[in-house]
This record gives sequence, C-alpha cells and structure tokens, in this order.
Amino acid sequence: MNSLTLPPLRTAAGSVRLPGSKSISNRMLLLAALAEGTTEIRDLLDSDDTRVMLAALRKVGVGVSALGGSVWRIEGCGGIFSVKDADLFMGNAGTAIRPLTAALALSGGHYRLSGVPRMHERPIGDLVDGLLQIGADVRYTGNPGFPPLAIHPASVKLAAPIRLRGDVSSQFLTALLMALPLTGEEAVIEMTTELISKPYVEITLNLMEHFGVEVRRDGWQRFTIAAGQRYSSPGVLHVEGDASAASYFLAAGAIGGGPVRVEGVGHSSIQGDVRFADALQAMGARIEWGEQHIEARAPMSGKLKAFDLDLNHIPDAAMTLAVAALFADGRCVLRNVASWRVKETDRIAAMATELRKLGATVEEGTDFIAVSPAPTLVSAAAIDTYDDHRIAMCFSLAALGGVPVTINDPQCVNKTFPDYFDALAEITAPVIAIDGPSASGKGTVAERVAAALGYHYLDSGSLYRLTALAAVRTAVSLDDEPGVAALAASLPASFEGGRILLAEHDVTDDIRSEEISVGASKVAALPAVRAALLARQRAYRRFPGLVADGRDMGSVVFPSAAAKVFLTASAEVRAERRHKQLIAKGMPANMHALLQDLQERDARDAQRSVAPLRQCDDADLVDTTPMSIDAAVAAVMTIVKRQL
Repeated sequence: MNSLTLPPLRTAAGSVRLPGSKSISNRMLLLAALAEGTTEIRDLLDSDDTRVMLAALRKVGVGVSALGGSVWRIEGCGGIFSVKDADLFMGNAGTAIRPLTAALALSGGHYRLSGVPRMHERPIGDLVDGLLQIGADVRYTGNPGFPPLAIHPASVKLAAPIRLRGDVSSQFLTALLMALPLTGEEAVIEMTTELISKPYVEITLNLMEHFGVEVRRDGWQRFTIAAGQRYSSPGVLHVEGDASAASYFLAAGAIGGGPVRVEGVGHSSIQGDVRFADALQAMGARIEWGEQHIEARAPMSGKLKAFDLDLNHIPDAAMTLAVAALFADGRCVLRNVASWRVKETDRIAAMATELRKLGATVEEGTDFIAVSPAPTLVSAAAIDTYDDHRIAMCFSLAALGGVPVTINDPQCVNKTFPDYFDALAEITAPVIAIDGPSASGKGTVAERVAAALGYHYLDSGSLYRLTALAAVRTAVSLDDEPGVAALAASLPASFEGGRILLAEHDVTDDIRSEEISVGASKVAALPAVRAALLARQRAYRRFPGLVADGRDMGSVVFPSAAAKVFLTASAEVRAERRHKQLIAKGMPANMHALLQDLQERDARDAQRSVAPLRQCDDADLVDTTPMSIDAAVAAVMTIVKRQL
C-alpha cells in the first residue's frame, strides 16, 4: 500500500491496549542474551526493530525461540557469543545496532554491522570513540563516524574513565553501560557534555538492575560499574506497553473529546515518555492516571492551550505535541529537541515541511521548532513520512481536524507498531449503530447503508447465532454460561463475500434456522458471552467507517457512535417478513408460531439483565411498519448524513 487516506475524523473515544515498548524490548533481549540462565520475555513487541535484534542474536549463537504469541525464550550465553564471525544487517534500528556494537566489541570476534541507507547516515562516532578509548578495535568501512562498521578482536583495558559525549544520543551511553559488565573490571564513564534523553538511560539502569548489575550514578556526569558483576537471568519478565506510542492516543483524546484510555502504562511505568501526559495537561487536557493506564479528555473549554516547553526529556513523544499544536489557541514552541536531527530522518526539517502542508506557519532552528496553527486545516494534504514511523503516526491525528489526510508509505509504522492504523480506527473511525428487535429489517438496511457509504458492515447477530450453532454442534448446553462463553471467545468465525463461515464451513443458512435464532437470543442474555464477544465486535471498527447492527450496538458496543438509529416495526409485520424469508428459502414456517416466537423474544431481550434491548436516548427512531426496504434505507441515510 503506497498511501492511506484517512477520512475526516471528529471524535476519539475508547481504549487501546498498547504494544510492548521498543526501547524496553530490545534492551531486554540483549541483556537476556548476555546473562547466565534462561529468560522468558512476555509481551515482547513484534516489529521490524525487534525482529532485527532477534535475527542478530541468532546469528551470533544465542538460543532464541518463540513460545507463542508475544512470549520468547532467550538462552543466555553468559557474555560469550559462540559465533565469532558474522555479518549482521541492522535495518534502521538504532536501539539494536548501538548496544550490540558495544557488546560485540568486547566479545573477541570478527563482526560486520550494516543497515539501510539511512542507518549509514545516523551517527555512531561517539560510541566508537568511547570503545576505542579502552582498546576495542572498531573500524568504519564507509564514512567515518557512521555505520557500516567492522569489529575485530582486541585486548580491552579499563585503566581510566571513558569520556563520552551525551548531547547527540543517549543510546551511546546505554550501549556502553550494558556492555561494560562483560569485562569483569570496574568501569567508569564520565560525560563531557549535557546528557540528553535522560529517561531512556533510566530505563537502561532499571533493566540492568533486574539482571543483577548495579550502576552507581553521580548526578548525570559520572557512572560507575563495580568490578565482578555479571548478568544473571531474573527468570520471567514482562515488557511494558510503549509509552511513546501512548502519546498518539492520548493526544487523540485531548483533540477529539475522549475519553481515550491507554492500557499498559501508568504510575508504575519505568518509561520517561509517560510524562507526555503532563505536557498535554499543560495544554489544558484532562488527564487521569492509574497504575497501568492513563486516560485523556479534551479541555473543558474544548480548545487546547498554546505552550512553550523544553522537551529534551521526551524527544520521541514530543513529535506528537508538534501535531497537537495544530489544535492549540496560539503559537507553540518545542525546545531542546536537537536529537530530532539524527533520528530516522531529520525530524525537525521533516516536521516543519509537513506541518506547513496543513496550513501551519512553522519556524525551525538547530534545536527547536515553533508552530503557529492556521484557523482551519488544509484539506486533503498528502503527508510524506520519510520512512519514519513516528511521522506517519503523529500526522494521522491531523484528520481529527475534520479533513481527509493522506499518509504516504503507511507501512513504515511496522518499525514499532504494525497495527497502529487499526488501533487508531478503533477509537476514531465513524460508526453508525443500528439497533432494533428481531426481523425489524435492520440487517438488510444496515448492509445497504454500509454499501452506500463505502463502510464496513458488522452483523453482530451472526456472532451470537454462530455461538449458538457452535454450542449445539459441540453438545454444550445453552444454559452453560462458562462453556458457551469459552466457545464465543475462540469462535473460528469468518465472513467472506456475503458468506458466514464457521471453522471454514459455510453456515450462512444454518444460522438462520428457528432453532438457532432462539438459541442466539438465549446465549445473548448470558453476561459472560456478551463480554467474550465485545472485543471481537469492536475490532470490526475500521477506516473509513463501520455500520453495525444488533441489539446493543449504540448502548454498549459503540456508545460513542457518530449516528445511532433504532429500527423497529410491529410484531405482526415482522412475523410476516420472517415468514416470507423462510418460505423463499424453502424452509417450513407457521405465521402463528413465528408471531409468538417474536413476542417472546422481544420480552426476553427487553428484560435481560445485561444490555437489555432499548432505544438509546441519543438514537433516532425509525418505525418501518409502513415502509418498503428502499424507504427505510432512505430514512436511515437522512439521519446518518445529518449526524455526520
């Protein structure tokens, strides 16, 4: 896909489960590889950067195995890589190439490290200078100061402190800190400049301590690793959610109303980027913290405040603030972000160029960027992403200005968050919720409305019918709530070309039998079943939008739907419609029995304890009793157009 056009978005609400942190994932992988013992890492980020690190560790002899899902087992090598000669391709992963360079330089082997063209433009000279000071043999095979690199065996001596610059990237300090315990000697690092991105170094120190190595820190100028310390596996570790990724969704909540909750980071996070929430709060956003979540809402006034902030401590998340500035009430200044110049691209230049496309007035300097928002955003801007995942993700928020935005090369988000646009859609894509009693025509109407809008379509009732069918076929009683809920949670269902499949078998007609219709109504009254299917239903929310029909789409599944319709008809008319459907399919039908069944089902649906069938206060009522299908579709389309 060369580009992705996001539709005009106006609201953001819901919750997002964050992927694992890239910074934590790659640090954990290398520390586990260097440790003695076996480490099980859970919730590891699945992305381009972590795949690069896993592949490199395999090539130098580390035992790496996937245990399923996001769980990995790393067989530690005790600091001694068994493979002493290897060519390693590191892509554009700074969190992989820099610490791995330091570890390999102390490993007594021949290694060659290279990456994509942009990696060969990203500086690594300060790290190499630090390694050369202790006798490591690291050579440039291209431009001095940049990868690619060649590493040769060497005798390392730690007679004097390593003097290291810290004003370009904190990853150079991280790399040395992680590698130096391999020497077994006391190691001292002294900073010769101000250290940027200090919270990322805090992550490093925290994780090293988890693996049994303590670093004594004197301010941010001197770091000492006592002699004789070795890494040992802590056994099982969990990767926190990515706090940098949280910034996009929190900003969406602040811009699009909210509430938007991110799950996976909170008060107890070891990542400095959670402080992005403080910056949003300074802009007037309403922020709520939990131990493992953060929630954001728009300011009470509805408009974000302008800001002038030093963002040296959150350089990655600061990019999101530059786009949030488009929605502020005045000129916003982001200071002390010189490190943007040496990231995946020159982010100061790139951000300035793309913000101007949206109508902003932008000033840029060596270490700052100032954004003055336009009264209205330029519509249909095409954002270039420079193979930079963060540019793609933060500029997606511009669509919340109610204008379409095209993101070029959207796949670049694979570097850290392959499912980003799906996650964004789950809180922002417009939803049309059409609820109503059985046989009110909502399925036919919803499907035609979806086709007219070019939206996706969800027949939620089919999920309950499929659950009932699966229970019948596996002899699970429909009254067995835990058993039916377990079936619902693992339902092998798919929808292809108008057909409904269960375990790859076409059951489109089977789920429409009266037995299964009654069964669906019964299992839908079970709270555990509804809970099991809730996330599955919400996952159908995709760009450019979704039309969902059912009995609780507007009340429970999509309470923030852009438009809500309650479709109904008299029981007699609904029974007549159902009778015609069954006869047309060659199935037996009795009008009296159908009417009685519908009336009983209406009563059951209205009286159930969880999500009873009712018209939401903010839903428009459409009584289709006297209407043809065409007339009902037209009535709903009128409501939808007004609401959107």
